[in-house]
Amino acid sequence: MTTNPPADRHSRDDSALLTTPFTSHARAQEVINGVDLTGRRAVVTGGASGLGAETVRALAAAGAEVTIATRRPQSAKPLVQELAAVGGADRVHAEALDLSNLASVDAFARAWRGPLDILVANAGIMALPTRTLTPDAWEMQLATNYLGHFALATGLHAALRDADSARIVVVSSGAHLGAPFDFEDPHFARRPYDPWAAYGQSKSADVLLTVGAARRWATDGITANALNPGYILTRLQRHVDDETMRAFGVMDDQGNVKPLPYYKTPEQGAATSVLLAASPLLSGVTGRYFEDNQEARTVQGAEDQPGGVAAHALAPEAADRLWEYGTDALRTA
Repeated sequence: MTTNPPADRHSRDDSALLTTPFTSHARAQEVINGVDLTGRRAVVTGGASGLGAETVRALAAAGAEVTIATRRPQSAKPLVQELAAVGGADRVHAEALDLSNLASVDAFARAWRGPLDILVANAGIMALPTRTLTPDAWEMQLATNYLGHFALATGLHAALRDADSARIVVVSSGAHLGAPFDFEDPHFARRPYDPWAAYGQSKSADVLLTVGAARRWATDGITANALNPGYILTRLQRHVDDETMRAFGVMDDQGNVKPLPYYKTPEQGAATSVLLAASPLLSGVTGRYFEDNQEARTVQGAEDQPGGVAAHALAPEAADRLWEYGTDALRTA
């Protein structure tokens, strides 16, 4: 493993990116094999299914007490029962959390007691076909994917600080590459609404959230990193129409969904989240972006090669501006 100091992410040397021994398709259990999380407490948003459920399984198997934060706690019952059967009954439970509803986020944070070691901001929505606003007049994807998690992280800041070496992990997406945060019209009030532009912008905001947290909370012993889990078929695609799914090559003419050869399973897709949440290889690392279990290279503009993290998502000035924008939204909600 190689590391470089997490000072100014904009001036980093990409030849000294942090590397790990794990392959792009390593499984979640593999990346923390031998790690003991006994006594540690974790919250995983959207932890009832998909990548979130695999993240919960891996953290619980390592001994962590895990709270599944989900809009419908009942939906987590099968997972809770599954883990209870392998000795996790007293360590895994579900609580209500609607990230698009700031009152719900506030209630969750206020109800939390004691330190929090790991916060995995995993929940998200993608490609809503029509522009939808929350009661606070935020575009729904931006509200759910970014603002709800920003409110949750800031609401739980004291609990994270009290844990002494807490970790925040934010699930972003390669979709952020083509969509910088639009400070002039983030909610598509004037520009034409585009489902993918809205999704990509929300994922740029997620990366900027971790850059902002790294700049503010490192002295509290809190690290924050973002990641791209890769291509995985989960319920995240539930709003994507059949025509688009066929264009992606993952649906045949009969409507059958099948992953392409380079796609990951949910357990493989959750590996980078689990790596950032629990591996000792990431101790003290903050304000960075990972994919395929490695730190990603910085991308300046459009490139033919896939992957990487866009410079616009790492810019400290944009991170600070978005932090203030989010803070103002919480203040006026």
